[in-house]
Amino acid sequence: MSLSPRERLRTTLAGGIPDRVPVSPFVQEEYLAAYYPQRPTVDRVVDAAELAAELDFDLIAKPRTLEPPHFLRRSRPRWEVRSYTRTEGEMEVRVVEIVTPRRRWWKEDRRPKAGAASAGVSWTPTRFLLPTDDELRAFMDALPPVDDDDRAEMREWAERWKRCIGDRGIVAPWGFAGVFNVAAEWIGMDRLYVFPLEQPELYVQWMERLTAVQCEYNRALAEAGVDAIGIQGHIAGGASVGPEFFREFVLPWERRLVQAIHEAGAWTIYHNCGCARSLYDCYRELGMSVWETVAGPPQGDNDLAEAKRRLGDRLVLLGNLDQVEFLKRASPDEVAQRTAELVRIGKPGGRYVFSTADFLERGTPRENVVAMIEAAKAAGRYD
Repeated sequence: MSLSPRERLRTTLAGGIPDRVPVSPFVQEEYLAAYYPQRPTVDRVVDAAELAAELDFDLIAKPRTLEPPHFLRRSRPRWEVRSYTRTEGEMEVRVVEIVTPRRRWWKEDRRPKAGAASAGVSWTPTRFLLPTDDELRAFMDALPPVDDDDRAEMREWAERWKRCIGDRGIVAPWGFAGVFNVAAEWIGMDRLYVFPLEQPELYVQWMERLTAVQCEYNRALAEAGVDAIGIQGHIAGGASVGPEFFREFVLPWERRLVQAIHEAGAWTIYHNCGCARSLYDCYRELGMSVWETVAGPPQGDNDLAEAKRRLGDRLVLLGNLDQVEFLKRASPDEVAQRTAELVRIGKPGGRYVFSTADFLERGTPRENVVAMIEAAKAAGRYD
C-alpha cells in the first residue's frame, strides 16, 4: 500500500517501516530563488510545497519565522523591541534593540544581499547582544515569559503551514534552539568555548536559565501542532569540541530541551551539517528523534554506514548526499548511482530519510535533482 508523503515521514520518524524510504532534499530560499527566477520573493513552505509536488518528493518544510524568540519579535509591557534593517553597499545590516525601564541591550548582524534568496542567508553577528558578564546577568533576570499572544501566533503559523503542505509532507520549523548555539550567537563563540573553564559557576547559571526559557518556548511551539522542531547544533560540532567537552558542557542542557519537546508531542531534528564522528556516543545520549545531515567530505567527517551501525537503532538519520561538489558537477547517471548506494546503506531497519548533506544550492542542475529523487525512490522500496 502506497503512503502519502506525510504518512511516510511520520511513520519513519516514529521508528516504523513505511512503504519506502522518504526522499526529502533540503530545500530553502537559495534553490527556490534559482528555480523560480521570475518570483520577487520565495517562501520555504509555499514555494517548497509547489516544488515538492512538481518533482514528487516528501517535504520536510523548515520555516524560520518562529526561530527568533518571542522577546526579540515584539514588544510587551516594560519590554520594548526596536528593530530595523539598512543597506550598506552589498550588505544588509540588521539592528535589534531591547529597552526596559532599567536597561538597554542591542545587537547587530550582517549578511550579503541575495535578492529573493536573502531569507535563506544566515546573519553574522557584528555586535553581540550580551558582551559583558553584567549585561548577561541582567538579561537572565529580565527575560519575559511566553504569553497567550505568543501561543496564539504559534498556532496561527502552524495551522497556516499545515494547510499549505497538506499530505505533501510535515512541518518542522526551526525553533528558538539549541542551547549552545543560541549562547554562542548572543555572547560569541570565542568567549563561549572558554566560558565553562574560566567561569564555571556563571556558565552553569547562564545555561540553566537559557535552557528553561527555550524549553518553555519550544513546548508552546510543539503544542501549537507542528510535527517536529529543528534544533541548531553545529556550533558544538566535532571539529570544534571533543566528546568530553560536549558531554560535560553541552549535553545536559541540550538533552533537557530535547526531552521537553518530545514530552510536548513533537519530534526533534538536530542539525549538525559538519563533523560529528567523535560525538556519536554523545548523540545517542542526547536522544534527538532525527540527526541531520550526516555530512561526509568536504563538509563533514561522517560515513553513513558507520553512523547507521552506531546510531541507526536509536536515531533517524537524515542525509547525506554531497550537494556542494558532487550533485552540482556529476552526470545524472552518476548521481543516480551514488544515490542508490546511499539508500541501500541507510534503508535496512528503517529510521532513515534520504536527503542532501545540507540545502540545495544555486547552480544545481535540475536534471541532477530529478535523477537523485527518482533513484532514491526506486532504491528505497521496502518489499
